[in-house]
Amino acid sequence: MKIAPKGEQARSNAALPKARTLIEALPWLERFHGKTVVIKFGGNAMVDEDLKAAFAQDVVFLRYAGLNPVVVHGGGPQISAQLDKLGLESSFTAGLRVTTPETMDVVRMVLAGQVQRELVGLLNEHGPFAVGMTGEDAHTMTAVKRYAVVDGEQVDIGLVGDIVNIEAGAVKALIGDGRIPVISSIARGADGHVYNINADTAAAALAVALGAEMLVVLTDVEGLYKDWPNSDDVISQLTASELDEMLPTLATGMLPKMEGCLRAVRSGVGTARVLDGRVQHSLLLEIFTDEGVGTMVVPDDEPTVLGGLA
Repeated sequence: MKIAPKGEQARSNAALPKARTLIEALPWLERFHGKTVVIKFGGNAMVDEDLKAAFAQDVVFLRYAGLNPVVVHGGGPQISAQLDKLGLESSFTAGLRVTTPETMDVVRMVLAGQVQRELVGLLNEHGPFAVGMTGEDAHTMTAVKRYAVVDGEQVDIGLVGDIVNIEAGAVKALIGDGRIPVISSIARGADGHVYNINADTAAAALAVALGAEMLVVLTDVEGLYKDWPNSDDVISQLTASELDEMLPTLATGMLPKMEGCLRAVRSGVGTARVLDGRVQHSLLLEIFTDEGVGTMVVPDDEPTVLGGLA
């Protein structure tokens, strides 16, 4: 019987925690293999170089692990920066960007020509996976004009839209070909106009249309707080009904994210999660570890679970 030298044994033992980490992921790899995960990419993760690189690694890891990731993105900070550079006014009403035809030109240019291309490039550093498209392509997303509501009155905010239909065939074809679709939140209306769409809303609608197992929304907070601003305790899991009760109390920035999560789980998506995009690899930590790192929304009939195993 051959006995390894003490030095080799020590090195082998030192590597054991890595093996335990991999084994911890096994139930989730089994659970989610072949399933579709729609990820809304936004917040600080979009503007910090290290976070962008880590996000790309996470998404490609999901692909290699046998999941079908689909990325939906906005680009608020980049749009505002480009509007400032061009000397165009950037204003918001009821949390929505007022989108004139000139602003819409910038939105299309930044989302499809800058943010999307950069993200596709980062993903494709790890293999020939990512394919960029917008909601306009192949009639993937159809929208109608949306109005803001201020003091109970409708206010025209320009070319801002709500999604009324999803044709997911092109996205499904890319998934079937082993690709990672990267989709800009722009949609065309039956009236011929192109509309700026909230990326949280777009991701939720696409998750429903694809029959996704999971919707993941990256944001700039740890998750949904129990009693903000009085407490920074994060809710690890809640049901759709519990979330519904909380919606009227949520801040403007969190509201569309949680409304999207609610619509998704009530329309057949397995779970919806809100994660802190400021934490590197938060996507993998949420999906493949026992504890999870964000807030998970489950259907009302879902049993209480831990971490990613829903």
